[in-house]
Amino acid sequence: MARITKTHLKNGIPIITEEMPDVESATVGLWVKTGARDESEEIRGVSHFIEHLLFKGTKKRTAFDIAKSIEAVGGVLNAFTSREYTCFYAKVLNKDLPLAIDLLSDIVVNSVFDAKELNRERGVVLQEIRMVEDTPDDLVHDLIAEKIWNGGSYGSPILGTKKTVEEMGRESVLEYYKENYQAKKMLVTIAGGLKTTKVVKLLEASLGSVVSGEDKKPSKTPASASGSKLVKRDLEQVHLCLGVPAVSQAHPHRFRYYLLNTILGGGMSSRLFQEIREKRGLAYSIYSYLSFSEKAGSLVVYAGTSSEEFKGVLRLIIREFGKVGKDISRAELKAAKDHLKGGMLLGLESSDSRMMKLARDEIYFGKSISIKEIVSGIDKVRGSDIKKTAKEIFKPKNLTLVAIGKGKSEDLPKYLRG
Repeated sequence: MARITKTHLKNGIPIITEEMPDVESATVGLWVKTGARDESEEIRGVSHFIEHLLFKGTKKRTAFDIAKSIEAVGGVLNAFTSREYTCFYAKVLNKDLPLAIDLLSDIVVNSVFDAKELNRERGVVLQEIRMVEDTPDDLVHDLIAEKIWNGGSYGSPILGTKKTVEEMGRESVLEYYKENYQAKKMLVTIAGGLKTTKVVKLLEASLGSVVSGEDKKPSKTPASASGSKLVKRDLEQVHLCLGVPAVSQAHPHRFRYYLLNTILGGGMSSRLFQEIREKRGLAYSIYSYLSFSEKAGSLVVYAGTSSEEFKGVLRLIIREFGKVGKDISRAELKAAKDHLKGGMLLGLESSDSRMMKLARDEIYFGKSISIKEIVSGIDKVRGSDIKKTAKEIFKPKNLTLVAIGKGKSEDLPKYLRG
């Protein structure tokens, strides 16, 4: 039976483990509670840049040594940056967990930030930014976040911009690294076939030298905005996102939003998919998603359609916003609940998904949230709760629309009004 334990290293870094005796793999994640929202305008993208740079060599390993070490045992070593945190993780067989811990600790604590490697990786990040800009169905999600959060830090691009990345010097990168890669901003979560006492000893030896540092500054609740924006491109399709502000990750009403999202556009049986793709054939891709953070959140619908059908698709989405606030059948509610619970349980069968859950529970709730508690939260939601939430958030004054493709900017406000 899985067992979750929380302890601390001497310098204060929390270590949360989940022992899964019947699992052959183990996944370790080293989390740093800093991301795009913590950056000033001049250094947008620095958190993501540092994520890249930490794989480019340490005091005892070259970039090739790092890659070769993990691949030699068939493991996975990777990282990602969000608006609120940066995560470095490794998944290996249980017997290779000491190697994974040593590798992760080494790249996070002992990276050298070689000037040549920094300039070379700058080019890689710039190519990544260009790739997103050339992929409208990716870019539109960055643009809707920027528009909803009124250009503030919660809506800033995680990759940064061409200008900020091009102008980012080694000194500013190192300064940000030293200010944020400290014990009080770190968290380690590990799940799999492990023994807690052993991994804590390994982590004390490898991360015990990290300076304690200062507590993370509390973030401010971001101010949201509504409106519309068109980015003109000569494309075959219009890629659109229509979104509204939502609650934060730990809000008591979050389960209402989970179910509302599921009913609206969370799968192939959802209302939007059935109405716009299956019934009318107006889009190949249409879905909704939630983006929750510490202080706020958003619910967004994405669709890709022709410029001729753009107005009609938008009207249908807005119509579904209104309908979900008026009628939800018992059968539809039950199906949404079963979908959520089944997806959650299936998603937590692996050591890497368990490791991620441990971290997010700690970051947003300060404790482990049991599966039983989540299921209970889902089951308690009534249809009237979801309808009430839909009526509150899908008001015309809350709608934000961003589109990429052919059209006229002056038409978008008219489309929103119906």
